[in-house]
Amino acid sequence: QVQLVESGGGLVQAGGSLRLSCAASGSIDSINAMAWYRQAPGKQRELIASITSGGRTNYADFVKGRFTISRDNSKNRVYLQMNSLRPEDTAVYYCYAGPLRIYWGQGTQVTVSS
Repeated sequence: QVQLVESGGGLVQAGGSLRLSCAASGSIDSINAMAWYRQAPGKQRELIASITSGGRTNYADFVKGRFTISRDNSKNRVYLQMNSLRPEDTAVYYCYAGPLRIYWGQGTQVTVSS
């Protein structure tokens, strides 16, 4: 089993920044990919960015140039630095770990005011 705990969400004005953190514990050796997803009210959960254990990253087009995913394997943490936030970025942000077995965090709310 793997436990994921997100932190760092909150309320920010448009144009501001937040840094999300996800701490992984448990059977972390089974984890290769980690990622951040988000889900806005009435919408499906969508992939924001992913990172492999080797550091290879992938981003959704709507966050390229604004968000950066990073990973500290020594601390079993993955981060999402979010800059130039927009009201449409408002959502619950979830940490993901996989892919052999899939794990989700409980989510952290990000609200961007206009």
